[in-house]
Amino acid sequence: MEALLLGLVACLAGAINSVAGGGTLLTFPALLWVGRDPIVANATNTITLWPGSLAAALALRRDLRGARGWLNLFLVPCVVGAVAGAWLLLRTPSRVFAAMVPYLILFATALFGVQGPLTARLTARRRRRNGASADDAMAEIPTMPPIGGVATVGVLLFQLAVAVYGGYFGAGIGILTLAALGLVGFTDIHQMVGIRNVNAVWINGVAGLCFVFAGVIRWHDALVLTCGQIIGGYAGARLTRRLPPHVVRRAVVVIGLALAATFFIRLP
Repeated sequence: MEALLLGLVACLAGAINSVAGGGTLLTFPALLWVGRDPIVANATNTITLWPGSLAAALALRRDLRGARGWLNLFLVPCVVGAVAGAWLLLRTPSRVFAAMVPYLILFATALFGVQGPLTARLTARRRRRNGASADDAMAEIPTMPPIGGVATVGVLLFQLAVAVYGGYFGAGIGILTLAALGLVGFTDIHQMVGIRNVNAVWINGVAGLCFVFAGVIRWHDALVLTCGQIIGGYAGARLTRRLPPHVVRRAVVVIGLALAATFFIRLP
């Protein structure tokens, strides 16, 4: 029954990810509801995020042309931060982390709630820039900020903090990365999403390896969740296209708030 429940939730999460993202707001609480230790649940959920991040990064590899310099810069803070976040999680007592769960879910839900409006603003900004320079032969080339200066140092430090948070909990790292890229001067949303996905591959992958070596992964649950998300993402992509993305996003936000409220009630 636990495997069936987790499989159904994972299918739903995969379908939601295919349209709006945010499926981890379902899979992580589901692991808690079937009685998994909070730290084991978080570690297991993290290891299931890596395949999706890698697939998304490969799908957008064309948009990453010319971004190798930035990707190389982000590599170190992503790896170092992921290791630090995983280390902190493994040294957090289960009771303490359990008390933090509703706050983490609430924070991740808030981040997910602003993802749609932020992406829309960045897309509109790009269209305005291209429209204003329609006669310019370079208008179709994605603009990328130069590497160097205070802005570069600032975004790298911010990404380090994002990676620490990602290694510790993980939900919402994408929107934090998008916000940082937008502030530093990136304008092409597809390029930004591609960089975000590559960073997520490093963060989820490195943190997942730390959890594997620590022996805190529940592999049966990980297999069920991964297979369920693959099935749900493939089948749900067609079904959920009938729903506008903003409708799915609002549903995920409502579910996230309800889950956070539920865990708040369960606190001693």
